[in-house]
Amino acid sequence: MVNGPPAFTESTAFQRDSGKNCKAVTFSKDGSLFAWCNGEKVNIFNVTSAELLRSFDLPKVVCLEFSPKNNVLATWQAYTTAKDGTAGVPNLQLYDVKTGKCLKSFIQKKMQNWCPCWADDESICARNVNNEVHFFENNNFNTIANKLHLQKVNDFVLSPGAQPTKVAVYVPGSKGAPSFVRLYQYPNFGGPQSALANKSFFKADKVTMLWNKKATAVLVIASTEVDKTGASYYGEQTLHYIATNGESAVVQLPKNGPIYDVVWNPNSVEFCAVYGFMPAKATVFNLKCDPVFDFGTGPRNAAYYSPHGHILVLAGFGNLRGQMEVWDVKNYKLVSKPVASDSTYFAWCPDGEHIVTATCAPRLRVSNGYKIWHYTGSLLHHYEVPANEEMWQVFWQPFLDGVFPVKAVKYQAVPSELPSAEPKPAQAYRPPALRNKPVTSSKLHEDEPPQNMKPQSGSSEKPLSKTALKNQKKHEAKKAAKQEAKADSNQESTQSSASQSTPRSAVPAVTSGDPETDKKIKNLKKKLKAIEQLKEQAAAGKQLEKNQLEKIQKETALLQELEDLELGL
Repeated sequence: MVNGPPAFTESTAFQRDSGKNCKAVTFSKDGSLFAWCNGEKVNIFNVTSAELLRSFDLPKVVCLEFSPKNNVLATWQAYTTAKDGTAGVPNLQLYDVKTGKCLKSFIQKKMQNWCPCWADDESICARNVNNEVHFFENNNFNTIANKLHLQKVNDFVLSPGAQPTKVAVYVPGSKGAPSFVRLYQYPNFGGPQSALANKSFFKADKVTMLWNKKATAVLVIASTEVDKTGASYYGEQTLHYIATNGESAVVQLPKNGPIYDVVWNPNSVEFCAVYGFMPAKATVFNLKCDPVFDFGTGPRNAAYYSPHGHILVLAGFGNLRGQMEVWDVKNYKLVSKPVASDSTYFAWCPDGEHIVTATCAPRLRVSNGYKIWHYTGSLLHHYEVPANEEMWQVFWQPFLDGVFPVKAVKYQAVPSELPSAEPKPAQAYRPPALRNKPVTSSKLHEDEPPQNMKPQSGSSEKPLSKTALKNQKKHEAKKAAKQEAKADSNQESTQSSASQSTPRSAVPAVTSGDPETDKKIKNLKKKLKAIEQLKEQAAAGKQLEKNQLEKIQKETALLQELEDLELGL
């Protein structure tokens, strides 16, 4: 255990356990208790009073979890059956932390979703058993207080926060019927009318359900294993929004491609999605699923809100280079752009100021270690594991909300002893023939800039639908045409110069009444548009063919011809 910033020294309270078989570790939700299994025993340590509370003789435990109020420690070990095929012994144990006695043992074959889920006040606890959800009350595990029985509940999530507890359940589709997610309020599970909300969808092999902190809405990422169109190696994802008041919507993402990450702002009224083929887009949406701010495109596949929700980090880890963008959420201004290359893990410190990034095995077996950053981009501490060793996990000691007050966002980098870890930009390979020539920059794609999507305060009207927008454009074009006709009759002399300065795209679609003339005008506009494109290509440094250059020379003649036809209207 290491002291956090600014010290970074080894904690004297916790005696280091140097056993080779430490496999499972966990903190309690408030950070006061710490449990670990060292291959011989499971130990519980009180971090605040620095004493060992108890040990359990459980050498094979691979998963540990405390209940939210530290009353129960759940342990899981791999399920084994006897050689003669008889059922194995229960492998999920629930221990009373205060007395150390085993409250209940269950058989839990799968490691996935092994841990029972508690409401934050521990009034109820739930686990999925053979496709139905069993509820226990007040940590009495001998009687099932309630059951939620649908055709086949594949997954469920309890809502955070105070009573009443709500439950989101996912039932996968079968035989042509769609999958669905339903929200219930405990304990009203009777009949189809009892659900708070229901959203059904096709194209879902698995779903991720995310409650917001205030337990008013759930985001559902539905994904298929295989993309039928062949567009993506990772299958297809869709994002759905379901509110406890019964409203639901599909979140419209303006760019195609995978959904890498979706996170709720802790304020519960906004969420950020990172999506689309690389370079990925990131957008913040409100509860109406309208975009509020678009971060443009960039090399990123993850988003992390600070515990207070005032800072958002967009990052590209895994197969990306580890670039991070730190944004001030209130003003949507970029604070810093640190780079943590080869990171496999990222976490905010509960103080909302510091960040840890780490390179862990088995994702990466070399150069394991961790770095502590301040969000303004300063690297404060760097620890590297010795060459022949690996690091498996790193995490902050948790604290309850409200322990650390929220501070104003700084833009000035905080001072640091360490030099900033700017990786050298890799030079692109250049063939020998080009090595002494000037570099022409060629980008595979243009990055889109960030833009505010909020309607300006003056115009509080609703955004227009597509057809309304079309009609509005037509209306404006007609208006412009009338005004242009007036101006033409007033000033014949300034005609030619003015017509060349008006952008071609804004020419109103006015018909002459003679289909032949209309056809000619349309063709001329088509030719002029092609010339514009050729000019842009030439400006970008592309070598044009002889016939293309000739086309460009005809531009003035074509403009004159178009003008004559339009004047004849």
